[in-house]
Amino acid sequence: MSVLKPEVLSPVGNREMLTAAVRSGADAVYLGLDSFNARRNAENFTVASLREAVEFCHIRGVKVYLTLNILISDAEMKEAIEQTVEAAKAGIDGVITADIGFVQTLHKVIPELPIHASTQMTVHSPSAIKPLREMGFSRVVVSREMSRPELAAFCEEAKAQNMEVEVFVHGALCMSMSGQCLLSAMLGGRSGNRGLCAGPCRLPFEARNGNGYDLSLKDLSLIPYLNELKEMGVSSLKIEGRMKRPEYVAAATAACRQMLDNGFVEENISSALEKVFSRSGFTDGYYTGKLGRDMFGIRTKEDVTAADTVFASLHELYRNDRQSIQLYGSAEIKEGRPITLTVNDGENTVTVSGDIPEKAINRPMDEASVLEKLNKTGGTPYYFENLSVNIDGGLMLRVSSLNALRRDALDKLSALRAKLPEITPDYSALKNYEKDYEPKKLKTVIRLDSINQLTEKAGEADLVLIPINADPALLPDKVTFAVELPRGISNESYILGRLRLFKEKGIEIAFCSTLAATELAKKAGFKTVSHFGYNIYNSASADYHKEQGSLAVVLSPELLLSEAKSVSADIPKGIISYGRLPLMLTRNCPIRNGLSCAECGRNETLTDRKSTQFPVRCQNGYSELLNSKVIWLADRKSEISGLDFELLYFTDELPERVDEVIAAYRNVAAPDCDFTRGLYFRGVE
Repeated sequence: MSVLKPEVLSPVGNREMLTAAVRSGADAVYLGLDSFNARRNAENFTVASLREAVEFCHIRGVKVYLTLNILISDAEMKEAIEQTVEAAKAGIDGVITADIGFVQTLHKVIPELPIHASTQMTVHSPSAIKPLREMGFSRVVVSREMSRPELAAFCEEAKAQNMEVEVFVHGALCMSMSGQCLLSAMLGGRSGNRGLCAGPCRLPFEARNGNGYDLSLKDLSLIPYLNELKEMGVSSLKIEGRMKRPEYVAAATAACRQMLDNGFVEENISSALEKVFSRSGFTDGYYTGKLGRDMFGIRTKEDVTAADTVFASLHELYRNDRQSIQLYGSAEIKEGRPITLTVNDGENTVTVSGDIPEKAINRPMDEASVLEKLNKTGGTPYYFENLSVNIDGGLMLRVSSLNALRRDALDKLSALRAKLPEITPDYSALKNYEKDYEPKKLKTVIRLDSINQLTEKAGEADLVLIPINADPALLPDKVTFAVELPRGISNESYILGRLRLFKEKGIEIAFCSTLAATELAKKAGFKTVSHFGYNIYNSASADYHKEQGSLAVVLSPELLLSEAKSVSADIPKGIISYGRLPLMLTRNCPIRNGLSCAECGRNETLTDRKSTQFPVRCQNGYSELLNSKVIWLADRKSEISGLDFELLYFTDELPERVDEVIAAYRNVAAPDCDFTRGLYFRGVE
């Protein structure tokens, strides 16, 4: 059985990039409107220019996906839905989104619109596929950090569940897994989850023996593996770069097109692609499993200079329309009747008529001369694969008549190809959330990094959260425990095995930050709490977790405290009120740019250009970059009223410090350390 060829999906930030992508061989493009997308600093499109872009693409057989892949607040939900409805009326072929509350609402308002799960949803293990399908997703954009075997296993399960898989194959690599980065938000108030990442990871951060840019990875390139991905069943090959130049889009698109169609990339295109944008070359480290120092890179002066040498040649790739739409046609030229031309593109058929032919005085038309004129489709996306002519003898027509006939047929065909869908939104699905319960007594949940931090005071909390790699046999019976599943899951069997051990100990609650984690916990018979990695930012998202049986939700640390208290779904809600917030979740440890794992002392830090130190810790095959300061709200506990619980998030504290913090929170004490209020009072852009 033949494997379907995946689409080449190109990034578009403005009209010139759109032209570059389409004329260089894209099968689909993704773009954003002025707001509600993860590249809000790109030029982007208005609803009116989106309509023109969709028409341009659809005439040329190219699909258009709208990115609306940021967290949506309660105050923004109605506008975001209305904007997406207008985009659907403009003819988009799908929407890429990440906010569960938005998805739940949108799918009810316009259920016929295909919805793709953004990479911001941190999907990288097979158990996430079932809940995605149940939510209404038809495609998932998987995390960039997956290895070849992991991706193959994921695609196999996706095929079984009729879920399309989209994979990033070229472009920038964030150090953090998408959807799990708070670095830009915490350091500068510009949220990557809200589409305004300032890119602080490209600034100096130095590990021991590192090169001073130890959060900066080379750009990804999996172009040599495209046909391997095709055999796996990947549906869409995605190029990153909505903030880059049109020439970059042209080079990356052309390279992917050539590799898929011909099995190789021409040397001039391959060379130009590396010159137009790279960070001292490319990496395939995640896919091939070769993590470590070779994956790190920065944009050097030499890289910038090299780009200047190829812009002109790359512009030639999209100077002219690409003739990619295959047509079948038949013309009839009969005495005494208007000439006719019927054109078919495989789905649409048009028939047009023109002038009445005259008797030839000198040289009559023949089939060859008519075919020559009608086949002149240059300057259009069309070409005739087969064109027949049925002509009576002894007739003649002006060349202008044949040209007009061809133009008329192609114009009418283009109009059919660009026809807009009929969309009737059901706005009754927009739920008006209002608080319908009184605030309860604030409970305390304590999260520990290891059993060694379990003090007598910690054990008195309403709930003690312990990581999954802890030994449940060492947990005392008098303490109420829950288990915390990791945000990064690369081995589902390991997670299930660990969960069984906790279950045997009598522990029944699991804190889960991803769809896969929740699915695994339920499979093991646990009740779940939806943790901070879910980025729960609005009432509809909280409501989804309630409907799925979650006992409670930990709200996004990016919410203002006032916004957190206004989340109105009838489910217990809490925030992280103390602790070093994890700013990044990484698959390639930043310390490995300077040290091997054998050389690491497990107590390493990164130092930024201001000499601020950020601890790094590794667990379960992933690393976390922790904030340099702890969140401290002990002295502002009165302002947390309206929430159901607070989470004291301990990471690298010694047991005596755990006791000091717990006492401070009981006594509503002022900070006694270097601290931050997080984003609860300053918010994010």
